[in-house]
Amino acid sequence: MDIIPAIDIIDGACVRLSEGDYSTKRQYNVDPVAVAVSFEEAGCTRLHLVDLDGARMGKLVNFKIIEKIAARTSLHLDVGGGIKSSEDLKTLFSCGAKEATLGSVAVKDKELTLDLLDQFGPSRLILGADCRGDAIAVGGWKETTAVSVSEFVTFYFEKGFRKVISTDISKDGMLKGPSFSLYDQLLQITRPFEGSTVIASGGVHSMEDVVSLEKMDIGGVIIGKALYEQYISLEEIKSYLNDRRGE
Repeated sequence: MDIIPAIDIIDGACVRLSEGDYSTKRQYNVDPVAVAVSFEEAGCTRLHLVDLDGARMGKLVNFKIIEKIAARTSLHLDVGGGIKSSEDLKTLFSCGAKEATLGSVAVKDKELTLDLLDQFGPSRLILGADCRGDAIAVGGWKETTAVSVSEFVTFYFEKGFRKVISTDISKDGMLKGPSFSLYDQLLQITRPFEGSTVIASGGVHSMEDVVSLEKMDIGGVIIGKALYEQYISLEEIKSYLNDRRGE
């Protein structure tokens, strides 16, 4: 299972929200590049970056930061927020992102999403299935749709997606544990598809949560606020990863 630290960006700085509410914004560091470097030094190989300005405004905003992180680290970057077109994806990939997460656009424009999947392939695109209850939420989580998470994920995996990141919004930033029932549901949906990966996001507050998710056969876990508020330390991450690698 991959340990994937998260960087959420507003106005060029690292922030965290609670339950996706922008009014709860808390700024942790004004230099996302330095934060990314610290994650790599702890042994992480992946980074999940969300352009919250982009998610709110419906367009890419902080792509220059992505470019700087890619230049300063060898982290495998997956990026979400404000992606609406093939041109957006080309911009992200030219800046150094390895994968892009499609959330809002996948709900609002299936034809375009499937065209993007055809253009870029399942190795570069991740399905973003963030939900409030059982309903998919979009637009920086401001809009809750009538689309169920199971319906949404099933449709796109049948069309060729093989990786999904899912956040239970009620758990996000609350540090009360992840939504194990949601990930069990997603594992059951995706397991029949060869090469499928479920990535958990939201609520993780301890290494015990990480171990529990690994035992479920989750492919990756995104950790945000627990790192920034030191419920989980970078030393714990480093030790965990070293143990996994037999070092």
